[in-house]
Parts: sequence; C-alpha cells; structure tokens
Amino acid sequence: MRVLLTGANGFLGRYILRSLIKQGIDTITLGRRRASESSFASFVEADLLAPQDFTKLLKESAATHLLHMAWYAEHGKYWTSPLNLRWVEATTQLVEAFCDAGGQQVVVAGSCAEYDWSYGYCREDDTPLNPSTLYGTSKDRARRLAMVACTRLQVPCAWGRIFLPFGTGEARQRLVPSLIEVFQGKRPAFGVNATAYRDFLHASDVAEGFIALLRAGASGAYNISSGQPVQLMNVVEELAHLLDADPQIILDLTTERPDEPSLLVGENFKLKTLNWQPALSLAQGLERTMREALR
Repeated sequence: MRVLLTGANGFLGRYILRSLIKQGIDTITLGRRRASESSFASFVEADLLAPQDFTKLLKESAATHLLHMAWYAEHGKYWTSPLNLRWVEATTQLVEAFCDAGGQQVVVAGSCAEYDWSYGYCREDDTPLNPSTLYGTSKDRARRLAMVACTRLQVPCAWGRIFLPFGTGEARQRLVPSLIEVFQGKRPAFGVNATAYRDFLHASDVAEGFIALLRAGASGAYNISSGQPVQLMNVVEELAHLLDADPQIILDLTTERPDEPSLLVGENFKLKTLNWQPALSLAQGLERTMREALR
C-alpha cells in the first residue's frame, strides 16, 4: 500500500499522517506546502484548486491508495463559502485523475452535514440526504461525482462522513477549546444549547476510522462517529471537572436554540464491521485534549 494523502496540514490530516507513519505505511503528502510532521513521508507540491491535469503527476507518485482530506474549513465561514463549489470540482478532478493513473482505492472525507438533521439519528443507508447548507450540499455533490468516476474504472470508493471531531489542533473557536479557555479564565463565558445531544469523537479515532477504510478496500458511505449521543451539558461538566472550574458559568447562560437539532448522532455499525472501535471514551479524549492544551 502506498497512500497519497491530501490535507495533511489540516486538523484531522495531521492525525492521519502521524498514524500512517507510525504504522509503517508508505505515504506521500500532496498540497501547497509540506506538512510539518511529514519528515518520514514523501511530498508532492501541487495546488488542488489550480486548473491542471493531475494524471501525469499521480502516475509518477505510484500511489495505490488515495486518502483525500483536503477541503476549505475556515471556522465560521466554510458553511456558506463559495469555495465549497471549487472544492467539488477539485475533488472530482483529483479522483478521476487518480483512477485514470491506475489507482486501486479511493477514500474521501465527507460530512454529517450531508444528512437531513431533522432525523437526529443518522444511518448510512437509510437516513435521507438533504443538506441545509452550501457546505453540506457541496460535500454530497462531490460524493456523487467521485462515486461515478470510480465506478467507471471499477475502483472502490469509500466516503467517510465525519461527525463532531475534537482534539489538539482544532480551531480555537470550536466548542472544546473554547470551553477550556473559558475555564482557564482566558475568554468570557458563553451559552451553549446544553440539553442538545451530539456525537463527539476524538480526532485520533477519526484518523483510525479512515485508515480502516483504506486497509479494508471499502466502498460506499460510512459514518465516522462514536455512535453515542452526549448532552452538551455533560461536555461542559466534564471539562469543568478536569480544570477544577465551575460549570455553571456556562450552564447559567444556556438558551434553547430552535434552529439547531436536539439530536445529531451517527450510527457506526458499518465501520465496526471493519474491526474499528474508538480507543478513547469521551472523558478520556477530553482529558487528553485538556492535558495537551496545558503544555
């Protein structure tokens, strides 16, 4: 197996790269700049958003497996950014070129935003796909086009729908790092939808989920999720406990948010059939994240 990894500089990409290297999997990273942790991986410089024919470049890489994680993900902006449309085109072109170059397996990062969130509990083969954002719509469109491209040349394509990852290196504005900073006295308290249930999974377990898809030669859509609904209130209380802080400074500001689903969780039975299991519980993942944040 020789893996071509895009998005190696991203939050999840860094976890995946570390795990690939640790497992001794021959890895090439592709992007505009070399990943800071890629000293043990080859590097191909390319701008995926620049019009070009990737076939020659991919043939020269001799990669057998493509793991495409790259996408626009700037916090607070990616939901509505027109860059999503450019990434649909870039993803389709990359997958087509990889298949034409003789690639044997494609795995691409999708999103839980592709689902109709009104259903709450999301099953890969049953829950309707009815995204409510440009980001979710673009991910779904990229999936359909990638699947068509792979089917044409009979290359298996696995689409991993990520739910709510957390861990060291995520944007400071996201929930877990924001709560840590509140409890450290580094930023003002803010309210959360405390009674809502969400599906959190540590980034290291997300990474292992994608690698499981690679190793299995999987095809089709898979949820990369914990499968365990957790109230946001519990996340607040757990982090407050770890930092010896008062959770009420957050919980007292709680307000109902009718525009947000009360439940969002992904069934993960399909991924578990590939011998994948989360290595960290929510509490263990939060403790690890908090400990690393304090270094």
